[in-house]
Formats: sequence, structure tokens, C-alpha cells
Amino acid sequence: MSAQAATDTRPYGGAPDWQRIGLPLAAGLLLLGLLFDKEVVAAVQTWDASTAYNHCFLVIPITLYLLWDRRQDLTGLAPRPMPVALLLGLPLGVVWLLAERLGIMEGRQLVVVAFSEVLFLAVLGKRLWWAMAGPLLYLFFLVPFGEFLTPTLQDITTVLVRHGLEILGIPAYIDGYIIEIPQGTFFIAEACAGLRFLIASLAFGCLYALTMYRSPVRRGVFILASVLVPIFANGLRAIGIVSLGYVLGSAQAAATDHVLYGWIFFSLVILLLIALGLPFRQDEISTRGSSVPPSDDRPAASLRTVLATALGVVVVAAIGPAITGGLAMTLAPGSTPSTIAVGPDCSVVPRSADEDRAVRRQRVSCGGVAMDLAWVAFPPRSTAGPLMAERRRMVSTAITAEDFSQFWFSPGNGKTSAWDIMTAADPGYVVAVSIWVGGKPVRPGLRMRLYMALSSLFGSSYAPMVVTVTPVLDWSNGSGVTVKAATETLVGFLTSHPLVNPAIGTVSAVR
Repeated sequence: MSAQAATDTRPYGGAPDWQRIGLPLAAGLLLLGLLFDKEVVAAVQTWDASTAYNHCFLVIPITLYLLWDRRQDLTGLAPRPMPVALLLGLPLGVVWLLAERLGIMEGRQLVVVAFSEVLFLAVLGKRLWWAMAGPLLYLFFLVPFGEFLTPTLQDITTVLVRHGLEILGIPAYIDGYIIEIPQGTFFIAEACAGLRFLIASLAFGCLYALTMYRSPVRRGVFILASVLVPIFANGLRAIGIVSLGYVLGSAQAAATDHVLYGWIFFSLVILLLIALGLPFRQDEISTRGSSVPPSDDRPAASLRTVLATALGVVVVAAIGPAITGGLAMTLAPGSTPSTIAVGPDCSVVPRSADEDRAVRRQRVSCGGVAMDLAWVAFPPRSTAGPLMAERRRMVSTAITAEDFSQFWFSPGNGKTSAWDIMTAADPGYVVAVSIWVGGKPVRPGLRMRLYMALSSLFGSSYAPMVVTVTPVLDWSNGSGVTVKAATETLVGFLTSHPLVNPAIGTVSAVR
């Protein structure tokens, strides 16, 4: 029996070689998942909680199917580890650190998926990664992004409704997102903006384009159509619901099953996209044509080299979390005042706090009007991420309702405050929420995030806070309480008690 050299000199392309890179890839993905566990957990929670992102559970199975569907296109391509790809992780680390300091979870999640792409590139090599690029890039749909588009989509839907009703000759008065016709009033809420249709259509459009087309131009055109069609289709859906209310003589009757109408209409739109795209299919044409790539006779890299490359990507990815971990050690406890003084004519009764989230509560009674105040104080060096997450939790009853709406409270002097009033009718709920940074009320946005990012680095004399005010009312059937009446009660309280703001600013000072 002849002796065999210790170093494996077989060329890549056989099963043993794929087994050799499978372990490093699996180890690298597992370590990235553990390193960025907060991003992973936040993504999965969003998939489960929001109907706009339920399809994300299918992204990994779809990616595996697309890779299997392209197995013939990978014939003759050898995995060639590319350690130089680790350098791509350095700018990604900077972007992740910036997103973390700004409190932008979607940005952090996008970077995590980008790190997984770098891992694949470093382990597989440029040629093989490029052949698998379509399915691998589909992994970016794991990130629940797009919420920032909601106001823009509401604006587009409102414009389409306005022009559509003019064409149909239906009299309407439109103020913001409120549409009034003689038969009743409609409101283009966030749930009606069409985000869920747009995200689902885009995910389907990319899958369809990767499966049915080989030409980059045809893929791009179909993906563009999958973005534009649902936007305009959602406008037609809204026009149809308002028109139905006009014909039936009741806005409420037309809007009762508007969610069901929406999904039926969306299904028809998807079928229309499929029908339009079928005549241009190229799914039976190989991406690589009839030519066979030249064989690669270079010896296979050892398992140690491939594993070192994969671990190198993880080490580079860990730089950002290591820096934030060091900054977290400088966090000081937040201010947790026991009461907030509302005014001399109000009695204050502290209530039990939520120990798991350190939510402080109190009930105030002013001239027969009772209000529940709740607030959470964060360490002065906190970033915007935890603050915004707590804000969403504290008003989750409103923002998860189908008929959710909101507006900024105006104290009546021509200015708007930082109190965001949110309402929902089913279940009945009205709340005012505000964010306090640097001892002042601020509106969520890039300026607030930048200020908190700088405070996280250089410190602050004030603890960031989230504060909510909720009217104490009986929402049971037959009580006569309406969203309009509850909103008027809340607005009246904020208007007649201007001392609330300076009191919150005072208790947010770090002692």
C-alpha cells in the first residue's frame, strides 16, 4: 500500500471539500448569532408581532431552495478561501457602532446580515460567492426594515384618494389623513398605508425574479414593478373603500372588513404580477450558458486555514460590541423619582411600580379629573435604542390597534409640544407620550439620536425619560366613553397643567 502525503492535494469540487467548508461556515454563523443575539432576538420578535414581517420566517427556507435550484450552476466552481475579505468587516464594524450609538436597530441588523455575507465571501471565495449571490443576498429580507416609509406611504395614499374621488365625482373634504364624505369619515391610519403589502410584494418580487429570470435587466424591471404596483394598488383599494361607503350610504359599513378587502385585493395584485411576468420567463436558461468553466487544479486549503478565515470574520465583527461593552461599564443608575408634581390643585397617589422594567406610576386627581402617569428613567449615558423600545412598549395598546392614530398636542399658542397623543377605538385607549433628553422634551428623530449618542460618550447631567399620561376612564360597553371625549379630557388636562413639563425636567436631573 502506497503512502499518502499528509497534505490533501485534491482539487475542490467533491463532497469531501464541501464538508470541509461546512463546519467553518456553521461555526462562523453560530458565533455571529451569539455575538449579535440582541439583533437576532429583536428581529424574531418583530416577525412574530407584526403581520408586515410574518414572511421573514420563510426567508431561510427560500434561500436554501434557491441554492438547491442553482446546484447545476455551481458545477466546476471550487471554494477558495479569501482571507483578504476580512478587511470588509472594518467599515461594517464602524457602521454597526454608529447604528448602535444612534439606537437604530434596523441598521444594526442589516450590518449583521452583511457580516454573514462577508463570512460566505471569505470562506467560499469570490467566484463561488458570486454564483450564489442571488440566494445569499436574499438573506437581507431577514431584517424587518421599512417602518420609516409609513408616513410617506400615507401621504401617497391620501394623494391618490384625493384625485380618485375627484375623477369619480364623489364630494370629499380631506384634512391631513382624514377623509370626510357626506356618508361618514374615513382615516388613513398607519395600518392602511400599505407597508405590509409593499414589503410582502418586494420579497415575493425578488423571489420571482431570481426564479424566473436570468437577465439582470428583467430582474430589475420586475422588482421595480413589485415596488410600484402595490403602492398604487393600495391607493386604489382606499379609493374603493371610500367609494363603497358612498354607495352604501355608510362609511362604517364600508370600513368594517377593510383589512379582509385589502388582503383579497393584494392577492389579486400578486396574481396580476405573476401573469405579467410569465411571458418573459428565462428559468430554463442556465446562468452560465453552455460553456463549462475551466477546472481549478490548485490544492485544497486545509481545514485549519478555512476555519481560521471564518473565525477571523467573527473577531473583526466583535470589535464593535467590545467597544460598546466597555462604554456600558460607565453607565450610572438612572434617576427614579417617586412622584412628579403636577400642580397645587392636584392630589398624588403613588402606585406600584413595574419592577421588571423599573416603570414608576402615580395617579393624580385634579378637579375631579383622574390621570395615570407612568415613567421610566434611564442612565445618563444611554443610547436612543432602549429609550425608543420602552416608548413602544408603554403605548403598545395603541400602536398595535388597526385603527391607531396620533397627533402632536398643541398648547394653543401656535406651537406644538413634544407630547404625542395616540388613540385607538378597539380596544378603547388614549395616551399622551413624551421623551425627555437633557432635561427637555424632544421629539423622536435624528437630532435626538445624535444628542444621545454624544451623551453616551461624554456624559450628561440628566437621565433620559419616557413619560405617559393616560385618562382614567371606564371603557366598558354602555359607559358612554368615546375616543373623542377621552382625547378632549387628555388635551384639557395638558392645557390646564403647564407645570407638568418643568416638573418632569426637574426630576430627570441626576442627583
